[in-house]
Amino acid sequence: MRTPFLLLVLVMAWAQPLSASESDPWEGWNRKVDAFNQFGDRWVVKPVATAYEFITPQIVDDGVTNMYRNIREPITIINDLLQLKIKKAGVDTGRLLLNSTVGLLGFFDVASKAGLQRQPEDFGQTLGTWGVPPGPYVVLPLIGPSNVRDAFSLVPDSFSNPIAYIDQEWVRYSTVAGYYLDLRANALDVEELVTGDEYVFVRDAYLQDREYQVKDGAVEDDFGDEDF
Repeated sequence: MRTPFLLLVLVMAWAQPLSASESDPWEGWNRKVDAFNQFGDRWVVKPVATAYEFITPQIVDDGVTNMYRNIREPITIINDLLQLKIKKAGVDTGRLLLNSTVGLLGFFDVASKAGLQRQPEDFGQTLGTWGVPPGPYVVLPLIGPSNVRDAFSLVPDSFSNPIAYIDQEWVRYSTVAGYYLDLRANALDVEELVTGDEYVFVRDAYLQDREYQVKDGAVEDDFGDEDF
């Protein structure tokens, strides 16, 4: 169901001029989608994430986060190669092999302790590296902040995500749900950083962070480099 929506976003990007604002011409629509997402988060996602964080021992919580990051390493490796970052592709391949074996399927991030630091890449960053502009800011239903380039990039990245190749549907969907639950639980501690208009704060943080990631830290960034 995600692909038709992303295609619609692309058509909107080409058909509609950037009249309201250079980065957020669809603010009215985006705020409605954001309100929908916030409603679901307030009444469903956040309570579940809060309960998960409360009952889960820290070592297990950290281990689950590490495992999901390890699962997504192939996405990083493929995009390393697409960006011609050959040395980095070697480092990230080493991370995947080391964490998948010594790290017990990624539960322990032994690669970072060995000096192989995590630096995620995705197809949106690849397109940005090769000069494709981000396009207008867009809030995706259930997913949240994005832009036209990054929304489109969800499709090719899904083909390099090992989760997509799990045969049993209930296992695949449960794994995806667990991934987003882990993301939301990890975000609980940073909610207090949000000030003023939450929509504007999140939008500006997202746009700045994505520029930081695309340019490999060559721009000033106030929000860190963590993408979970």
